[in-house]
Amino acid sequence: MDEQVNHDAPPVLTAIRDLLAAHDVPFRELVHEPTFTCEESAAARGEPIDIGGKCLLMKVGDSFGLYVMSAALQLKSRKLRHAKGERRMRFASREELLEMTGLVPGSVPPFGEPILPFPLHADESITRNDRIAFNAGSLRHSLILSTEDYLRVASPTILSYAE
Repeated sequence: MDEQVNHDAPPVLTAIRDLLAAHDVPFRELVHEPTFTCEESAAARGEPIDIGGKCLLMKVGDSFGLYVMSAALQLKSRKLRHAKGERRMRFASREELLEMTGLVPGSVPPFGEPILPFPLHADESITRNDRIAFNAGSLRHSLILSTEDYLRVASPTILSYAE
């Protein structure tokens, strides 16, 4: 791996690399121009949009959690509220996201504890693909790994909340 890539790595990316290495998980890392949408990220990676893991910080009921789904899909709030047995939900504001994670929208990786201090929930759409790709703590760094390895290491609760 290029020394420049390692030196410029955001702390969240370094933590994910270390976690994957501790579990002997192979992955591909890409450095690209900043991407601000799921479509831009997919194009920069040269991968189909559906393998992208779109990760959202949401407050459902009284607590925040991370919710990951295929980047080709949209969150369905009614399905999520039903799946969690809650009446209220909202997206974290840009300010809350920055304060709680140190990250900006579009850079949140699909990892809860020990990477980010939140419970992790994955929509069943993630399990349909053989690999997952995501921005890893910055708008310029992406990781791609097998979905099987991702699910084993990240250990999300699987729900159904996207269409």
